[in-house]
Amino acid sequence: VQLQASGGGSVQAGGSLRLSCAASGRAFSFYNAAWFRQAPGKEREFVAAISWSGGSTYYVDSVEGRFTASRDNAKNTLYLQMNSLQPEDTATYYCAASSLALDSLIKGRADYWGQGTKVTVSS
Repeated sequence: VQLQASGGGSVQAGGSLRLSCAASGRAFSFYNAAWFRQAPGKEREFVAAISWSGGSTYYVDSVEGRFTASRDNAKNTLYLQMNSLQPEDTATYYCAASSLALDSLIKGRADYWGQGTKVTVSS
């Protein structure tokens, strides 16, 4: 599976962005998927995960209620809708896919990673 993330950009605090992650290769619908982010000088952190069917989602506490992960398996695409963005959301966002269980993916154990898309939120 090849993953291509897009949709990053610069917004002011309180704004919104929608990230997309297009998958190609093997059937994306077989994989659980997730979003991670890495801010400058910080370690990569888990942001959101979604099961292969889209029926289950998980979020880090700091984005709960503001971010929504979704997927369209017919389009082989993963999404992250980000609302009420804050400066602390500034980071490079990566999508990931895994054949492992969601709890492993949330810990960063992914089979495939996208190249990252940068999000900058100004105050």
